[in-house]
Formats: sequence, structure tokens, C-alpha cells
Amino acid sequence: MAKNLIGDKWLDASDGAVITITNPATGKVIDTVPESTQKDCDAAVQAAKKGQKVWVKRPLHERAKILMKFVSLVERDKDELAKLLSDETGKPLKEAYGEIANVSIGIPAFCEKAKHEYGNMIPAGQEAGNENTLQYTVQAPLGVVAAIIPFNFPSDLFCQKIPPALLMGNSVIMKPSPHNPLTLTKYAELLLEAGVDQGAINVINGTGGAAAQALAANPGVALVSLTGATKSGMETMKTCSSNLTHLMLELGGNDAFILDRDGDVDLAVEETIWGRFYNTGQVCCASKRFLIHNSVKKEFIKKLKERISKIKRGMPSDPTVELGCLVSEQAAIKVEEQVNQTVAEGATIIMGGKREGAFYDPTILDGVTKNMAVAKDMEIFGPVVPIIGFDDINEAIKIANQSSFGLCGCIISRNMNNAVKIANQLECGGVIINGASFFRSFEMPFGGWKHSGIGNEGVMSTLKEMSRTKTIILKNVLK
Repeated sequence: MAKNLIGDKWLDASDGAVITITNPATGKVIDTVPESTQKDCDAAVQAAKKGQKVWVKRPLHERAKILMKFVSLVERDKDELAKLLSDETGKPLKEAYGEIANVSIGIPAFCEKAKHEYGNMIPAGQEAGNENTLQYTVQAPLGVVAAIIPFNFPSDLFCQKIPPALLMGNSVIMKPSPHNPLTLTKYAELLLEAGVDQGAINVINGTGGAAAQALAANPGVALVSLTGATKSGMETMKTCSSNLTHLMLELGGNDAFILDRDGDVDLAVEETIWGRFYNTGQVCCASKRFLIHNSVKKEFIKKLKERISKIKRGMPSDPTVELGCLVSEQAAIKVEEQVNQTVAEGATIIMGGKREGAFYDPTILDGVTKNMAVAKDMEIFGPVVPIIGFDDINEAIKIANQSSFGLCGCIISRNMNNAVKIANQLECGGVIINGASFFRSFEMPFGGWKHSGIGNEGVMSTLKEMSRTKTIILKNVLK
């Protein structure tokens, strides 16, 4: 049975309660993890505060060396890790391997960037009265970081949160999703093996948001970094406000995919396959509303149906399978209900629309209008393509912007001048030109507008977000 990591001990929940982890494709029980109590969460914060005081004494080059050792350990164990990630998540094995491989991309980038965060110098004489005074800035640790990680990309989001927090001298309490915490538990073991000090990395499990809110409410936590649903983000923001706790939120999205009249339809189809069906559609920045110019809509649908029929579906453990199941049967039932609601509002299923357990067929909905829920704020977290026809690009932009979400968006057009103009009008944190909205490099600052989040993650921004600026003044040192 997997356990919580609190300081130097692997522990059960203080009341012995557990969460059962099952393979969503087979229903087979894989393991259990603790259902943490308030007492467990408070103990983790105390352990993290103590561990941070030890970890911060290590110079940056040592922290980076330890994290690079972790990268090598993940590479050593990649087969075991990929299988575990696939089994507990339901994502195809080939996608699991790809996500594990990203550890070797993301963490070295953060290590390189951290070594070049030099701060700023304000020379003498820049301001009247400071002719003999030097001023410089340093980035100091915040303290304890609580990292709330969702189910859809646990390894990738681990890389976005835990390494930069540790590099900047913070300690971390990692809170995995209750659906698939086992890969991240293994990562915690490997961090300790790599040399991270006990207490600098902690793991707390829990369902229903109770553990996450217990951590957010603890005044010993300096920063909560949460990726998850907008409702969870709002609740966490309210909790953090009582202690002025720093907050980073990457939340939901209902990204608009715009194919203009002059766009490459074949490219649009391939990008739809990538940008909507990867991870069975369970991607925050997946394209979820497909605004297709009416002059090319018939061609787009025909070619998309043909391309979808070629996707190899099946058990995620099969290395040749391209589309697996959702993270749980309940998740698939929700997708089914959302599709049924959209049909009740007037849309038509022209492909798919069937569920078996946690598996949901790739589905195309035609006849979707701008007034339907799915065209606004109903985020379908599954392999569904709702198609909204349009005649005028300004109409498409208006529909794209009517959502309260603003994570990402995209425009497919051969006219680059036009595409850039459209990109600048879309109200979201990132816009992809001639590609689906599902694009996230480690280097770029990634974050949403409106109800899609606060703050940015990525090599360009996270290290600053997970530290605080201190100014050192050498007063009259030049006299």
C-alpha cells in the first residue's frame, strides 16, 4: 500500500482511511493510498517548514545537480513508470512514455534558467541622493509550496511545479490527484534517492478537495500552485485570502478552434486529431469549440470522419493503441451527459456518441449554435468535436470570446497577416496560428485569462513566481 510522505516517514492516514486506485480500463484495483486528515496535512506543513530550513542551505548548483540526478533516475525507471502511469490513468502507453520523457526536457531547462537568475543592480547615482549607494536584488525562497496536481498530465505538471520550487530553495508538499497518485509517489521516492533532503519533499493524498483546502488554509504554506477546475481555483483563492497566501492558478478552458475560409482543411483535420483526441480529450488547453467557416465545413467534416475512423482504439496497455479511455467511468458518464444535453438543445450526432464503461467513442456534433452551453462555458473533457458554422470571421471571434474561459485558442488560415490580427483579438492567454490550441512548451509562459487562471507557469516565469524579490542596499559604500 502506498503511503503519505511526511518529513522522513512514509505514513498511513492518522485515522487509517484509504483511497482505492483502480485501472479505469479494466476496473482492476492497483493499490490504495491514504485519505489524509486535517492532522496529516498540518503535520506535513510542519515537516516541510523544518525541511526547508535544511534544503535552502544547499547552494543552487547542488540543488540543480540533485534534480539532474533525479532526471537520470526517471530515465532508468522509465518502463516501470510509463506502465504505472498508463495503468492508473487510462492513457495509451505510447502517450505515457512521451510524458515520462518530458522530464528530460523540462527539468534541465529549469536548472539552466535558475543558474542564470542573476538579479539586478542599480548603480550609484541613478537617483539624486544615491551617488554613493549601490542597490541589488536577489530572489529569495517563499518557504513552503503546496503543489496541487491534476490527473490528466501528472508527470508534466510535476515538472512545472516541483523542480522550480525546489531550485528556488522552497520545500514542497505535493498533493496528487486521487485518481492516479502512484506515479507521483514514485517520483517522491526518486527525489529522495537523488538526494533531496527529508522534509523538502512531502506527499499528501486525499479526495474531494479537503486535503487541498486544509493545506491552503494553513498559515505555514507560503504558496499554493494549483492546476484544476475553475470551481476548485475559486475556492482555493478564497481560502488563501485569509492568510494572504501566494497563489498560482491554471484552471479550466473551452478553447476555440477557428478554421477560416482560406485555411488548409487537411492541416485542420490533422491538428484536430492531435489537439482534441490526445489523452482522450482530457486536456485543459485542448481545442473544444470548433468554429468552421461554412464554405469548408462539409469538406472538414467528411475528412475528419475518415481520419477518426483510422485511429487505433483499445486497451491503453497495448503499445500500438492511439486512443484509450477516460480516467474513470464517472468521467465518461459526464461526457455522455454533456453530449446528450447538446443534442437536446438541437445539435446532431454525426459520428460516435456511445459509451462503454470508461471508454467513450470519438464524437462529432454538427448543428451547434452560439447560444448552446457548449458554445459558451460547458467544457467537455473528452473526445468530442462540437462544430459551429460561421460566415463572417468577426462573428467567429465574437463567439470565441463569449466564453468566461480564456486559456488558449487557435486560427487556421493561409493569410498570415489576417491570422495575426485574429490572434490579437482572441481573449486568451495563448494563441496558436496554424495549429490546434493544444500547445505547451516548457519554455513558454503558460496561463489563462478570465476564469482560466492567475499567473504563468514555464521556464520564463515560474522561478520568479516561486520566489520573492529582496533588495540589498549598500548605503554610502562608495564614500
